[in-house]
Amino acid sequence: MSAQKQAYFIDGYHGGVWGHYPEKYTSYIVEQLQKHPEWKINLEIEPETWDRAERIDQEAYLKFKEIFSDQSSKGRIEYVNPSYGQSYLFNTSGESIIRQFYYGIKKLDQHFPDAVYTTYSSEEPCFTSALPQILSSFGFKYASLKNPNTCWGGYMRAHGGELINWVGPDGTKIVTSPRYEIETLKPGSTWETIGNTNSPEFIDKAFNYGIENPVGMCLQDAGWRWGPWLKGKQYKPSIYTTWTNYFENIADTHSKIEDWKFNQEDVLVSLVWGSQILQKLAQQVRKAENNIVQAEKIAVMNSIFNDEEYPSADFDEAWRQLLLAQHHDCWIVPYNGKPGNNWADKVKRWTDFSNQVSDKAISSTTDSPSYIKVFNTSAYQRNDLVKILIPENFSLENIAVQTEKGKFLPAEILQDNEKSWLSFKAEIPAFGFQVFKLVEGKQHTDSSFYIERENNLMIINSPNYQLTLDRSKGGSIISLIAKKLENKEFVDQNNKQKFSGLQANFYEKDGFKTTFKENAEIDIVSQSSTSLKLQIKTQINTVPIIKTIVLYHENPRIDFNLKINWEENIGIGINTDKKFRKNPVKKAFYDDRGKLLTIFPLNLEGQKLFKNAPFDVMESKLENTFYDSWDGIKNNMIVNWVDVTDKDEKYGFALFSDHTTTYTHDKDFPLGLNLQYSGAGLWGKNYTIDGPSEINYSIIPHRGNWQEAQIWKKNRDWDEPLRAKFLEDEPQQFSASFLNFEKQDWELTSVEQRGNEIYMRIFNPSSNSQQGKVNFKFNPGTIALVELNGDQKELIEVSKNKENYQVEISIPQFGFRTLKLSNYSK
Repeated sequence: MSAQKQAYFIDGYHGGVWGHYPEKYTSYIVEQLQKHPEWKINLEIEPETWDRAERIDQEAYLKFKEIFSDQSSKGRIEYVNPSYGQSYLFNTSGESIIRQFYYGIKKLDQHFPDAVYTTYSSEEPCFTSALPQILSSFGFKYASLKNPNTCWGGYMRAHGGELINWVGPDGTKIVTSPRYEIETLKPGSTWETIGNTNSPEFIDKAFNYGIENPVGMCLQDAGWRWGPWLKGKQYKPSIYTTWTNYFENIADTHSKIEDWKFNQEDVLVSLVWGSQILQKLAQQVRKAENNIVQAEKIAVMNSIFNDEEYPSADFDEAWRQLLLAQHHDCWIVPYNGKPGNNWADKVKRWTDFSNQVSDKAISSTTDSPSYIKVFNTSAYQRNDLVKILIPENFSLENIAVQTEKGKFLPAEILQDNEKSWLSFKAEIPAFGFQVFKLVEGKQHTDSSFYIERENNLMIINSPNYQLTLDRSKGGSIISLIAKKLENKEFVDQNNKQKFSGLQANFYEKDGFKTTFKENAEIDIVSQSSTSLKLQIKTQINTVPIIKTIVLYHENPRIDFNLKINWEENIGIGINTDKKFRKNPVKKAFYDDRGKLLTIFPLNLEGQKLFKNAPFDVMESKLENTFYDSWDGIKNNMIVNWVDVTDKDEKYGFALFSDHTTTYTHDKDFPLGLNLQYSGAGLWGKNYTIDGPSEINYSIIPHRGNWQEAQIWKKNRDWDEPLRAKFLEDEPQQFSASFLNFEKQDWELTSVEQRGNEIYMRIFNPSSNSQQGKVNFKFNPGTIALVELNGDQKELIEVSKNKENYQVEISIPQFGFRTLKLSNYSK
């Protein structure tokens, strides 16, 4: 009976000018479309590709545009992923995801102004839990969670039948074709599901499961000369379709569709986490992401207050290069390419350029500073440390910092990497600035930290903690008592593994090694009324390690900087013997247990773990984070932070990372951060160590769960520190605040200027979704609530009192809202 039913197939192309798209390939696509009138294609082609196609393959380009002009559901060509750099999405910031689509659609509009973006689909596992909200705001109606022909880096969890409502963390739903429950991984493969060729086995399984209109998929690599993908061994009849035609004219969208609250642990992905090349790449991308968002905010302040020209073209190019650095190929095949021009090399150039643009918008070039202007890019007042590089020829021997009213602030000069930095603590108004005067004066060196030495122990007392380090155990922290949390001890005293220590399996020689029994030198680098910095020198398997720890007077965060002085490449991870390598689904780099880890055995009973993702936080349901085969992938990523609590969520412990990597956790294995892997990776490539490694991470012991402790906010403060620039001349105004939020949990995700309008995005990570006020210290003009595609949802009433202009909005948990300000003035 099933032989009389129809099945459907999604064919098309994936790739582009940066990945793979031969020069005259548009001619080939047009030729195949003309040769096979029944064929329909779905495109995931990098938007910049069409610039070159128009230039070197113009006749085919124009013919392609003609065929593409039919954007109805009956058309033959649909664009299913217009993102600029084909990012994985799960590994970057929420704002980066929005810009991927914004700039991608903007570029495609130059070539295909009538294009309609209705269904999102990707050949790679380019998915993240917050996509329903983002896609819907860009006008998408449908999505697919399939990637059956390119699962090297992962795949989505199988779930459901013909259609599901993909429910995002904010509650937004989008009708979606999932990876069916019956769509199993292909036996013996490490890159396919059974849904990539419409095999009779796959289609029959789908019919038997109750799927009336089964659909398979393969977005071919651009460059393949295959033409229509199905070549005779598929189930018949299999009909080619675009995704939108499938949803609007074939699939049963009228019957009740199951809701699936898809979460980040349903994104089953694995890259060569911990490898040095990927580690550096991820750090470069994270730094550029944070930098450009702050630069845009500061440029908007300067535009409003100082009438400075907003550098739109510079920011557009900075975003363009950053978005390319987020390309999935950068992350999965960083070694691919010619020497000096592989993907990792490109990422460094791209992010360096983006940072140059951002730094130019933030900093100054004066060699004769008289004042310091400090910016706060958050929508709440900050009382935090400021750090700024002192020019080499600056003449004052003793620098002091003075407020407009003449008050001296404690300040100190720090030496770091043979450079001098001025550091002081300051109170800066919400989304605004404060200017301080530089004067000759005595530095303040009074310390609020008390240090005792007892045999091998160093005991440090700060206002927040009593922290004890053991010199005979590699400088590990053997006690961490939180004074303001009922003197709670956070270190598990019974665990043989040592808190903040390092461990790894050096599988080529020497085996499992730790810092736990190594001697260490512990020195105080600096101490003042605001902070204490200490340095630990130790080793692991004779490799020198320098760990810097910074504690603060008020801030409960403890910062770590780790430098590992590798002198040679050495294998790190689990054993990769020949027997292991013969099993195609087994991969050495999957298993984090043998990688170089810094670990934190916690004195928290019945531990729960929460972790963030772009515009999302979820409680982990993993029994443990470990796996060693392609068909057993788990999502054990730390994007920005993870947070562990006891079973009652009375106390918690947050871990921040300066880059996307993986973490460890199990009832019998402590929370850990993956620092290094060296060995066989994807396609057998040897991922090596070619120089020193440097990683930054932070911890925060706290009361309650991540929401009560405002961990999202504290991590954002870590990623967006106060920024400062030197001024030569006395400013017209010493202080200004442009806006603030009534709700301190809200995040000001971005503020940018487009033409004569300001766009600001607000994200709510908290469960409090009641209305809140946005207070403007300038006349915001007309304010509209807009979608990401620019459509206006509603005008928002602006009220005025003696101090502020105000608007009230409500945002659900994990939701964001975009406000457009028109006709604003100082």
